[in-house]
Order: sequence, then structure tokens, then C-alpha cells
Amino acid sequence: MSAVPSTRTAARTGLALFSAAALALTLSSPAAATGSRTITDGGTTYNLSLTAPDTANASGQNITVTGSGYNTLQGVYVSLCVVDGAQGANKPSPCLGAQDESGTTGASHWVSEFGGGVLPNSSTFGTGGTFSVQIHVKADLGGGNICGDTVECAVVTRADHTDTNDRKYDVHTPIDFVQDTSRRPGPGVSAGAGLPAL
Repeated sequence: MSAVPSTRTAARTGLALFSAAALALTLSSPAAATGSRTITDGGTTYNLSLTAPDTANASGQNITVTGSGYNTLQGVYVSLCVVDGAQGANKPSPCLGAQDESGTTGASHWVSEFGGGVLPNSSTFGTGGTFSVQIHVKADLGGGNICGDTVECAVVTRADHTDTNDRKYDVHTPIDFVQDTSRRPGPGVSAGAGLPAL
């Protein structure tokens, strides 16, 4: 005759399974979105791939963006920009931090074989036209451009200032912004009690 688990034992087992699942979810990496595009430039075909987190904190967050398959002879900016239409249809603009050639805002990163790695927030390409960079993103780009509210935004690459009107290297990776609820006041606590109003 097999033993039937008690209600308490069943509850403990269920709680343990729920806790393990919650821990696995907490430890898993954030979901990512990938943009891709195949182009031909100078008779060579490039399979562009751009990957970034698919969500970020609306008030601001540093994210890691990776790419591969890029033409190492053409520098690109990696940034959060307003996008309009399909990749390559219209220049992604405006961008958070604008066209930051000095690399001072942290909102964009310049990848180039011709000067990359000399200025802040810049680097050269890795083997196979790869890169892995960090940029700062937030929902409010300024000038009334608020991602997901007044405009559509994406993490993008676009040709750098040496060929700013070249749309071949425009790759879009969609991103959604979420509010940081961990900083909201609890019940009975006003926003003025040491916590900013959101």
C-alpha cells in the first residue's frame, strides 16, 4: 500500500517547485531582439545582424548591443533612434545623444577601423565585422520624442559621419520601455518623502 502524501507535504512540494521556477526565471538572461539584413556593397555581400534587449527601463538603463557581418571599411553608429518605415527607407533620426562624434554622452557607440578606440565610447570591429558595445537608453529622447508614446524607436546601426546618407547599414532592433515600479512609494507614502514622483 503506497503512502498518500499529506496536504502539508503536497503544499511544501508545490512551494519548492514554484520557488525553483521563480529562481530560474530570475537568473535567466533578459529576452533579446535581433534585427537582420543582407546587403551588397562594393560587390561584396554582407549579412548584418544586430541584437539588443527587447525591453529596458524607461527612466534609463545601460544595455549591451552586439552585431556581426558588418563591413569593416564602413564605420557605424550604434544608438537608440526614432525609426520610420522599413530598414533603409528613412534615416533613423533623431537619436538619443544625437550624432555624438565626441563620444561624451554614452548614448551611442562608434565602431570604426578608422579612429575607433581612440575616442570615448568607440571601438574597432572584431573578426568578421563583429562588435559588442554598451549604450545608455531611455524612453525620452527630448524634443517631445517619447518612445512608445509619440514615436516608434529601435536600437539601430547606421553608417557613421563619413557616409551619413548611406542607408545600407541601417538595421533596426525593436525595444519597448517599461516603468521602474520598484521606486514607487508604498501605500500611505507620499512622493515627496524622499522618493521621486514618476
